[in-house]
Order: sequence, then C-alpha cells, then structure tokens
Amino acid sequence: MPPRTGSPPDSARLVVLGSAGLADGFSLIGADVYADAEPATVETVLEQLVRSGEAALVLLETPLAPAGGPWLNRLRNEGGRIVITELPPLPSPQDYAPAVDDVVRAVLGPDALK
Repeated sequence: MPPRTGSPPDSARLVVLGSAGLADGFSLIGADVYADAEPATVETVLEQLVRSGEAALVLLETPLAPAGGPWLNRLRNEGGRIVITELPPLPSPQDYAPAVDDVVRAVLGPDALK
C-alpha cells in the first residue's frame, strides 16, 4: 500500500443511486447516476469502485440504504477513499431520519434532537 501524503486524489467520482427524479437532477452537474437503482445495482457499482481503486462520493437515496449487502456493509465499516452517505427521499424529505440520530439519542438522551 503506498503511503498517504495527505493530499486529495486527482479526482473523485460522484455517484448517485436513487429514484429517477433525484438522479436526473444530479446528472446535470456531471454525476454518474443510476436512476431507479435496485439493491443489486448498489452492490455492483460499489464492487466496481473498489476493484477499480477509484475514489468516490456515493450518494444513496434512503430507501436503498437499509438493504445492506456485502459491499455496502464493507465500505460503511472501512471508510477511506469511497465515502457513502444517504439522501432523503425526494417526495418526502421530512420523513428522513439518519441512522446517527439513534446513536445521538442513546448517548445524549431522548430529547437531544428536539
């Protein structure tokens, strides 16, 4: 493994997996989009990113995140050159509750996020 220099990679991909409405918006800024992606698509894309050695920011629309899968779980636990985060569902962003909310409530109490 080469040493890390602290400088960012030359480029990183922006990859978006989610509903067509969400993905289409991101395509306007040059993201690699996978509209109406299924959990199997998430796994395939993540495996390709790992095997290619590319750096990437991967945005998953919330309904795809709980599905898990070997590559998604591995990258969530590893961290590093592929960062995965969730986006709220386009038709109901008010229903979005990130997984970290449960951790914050467990540590700081049930009223921590009010």
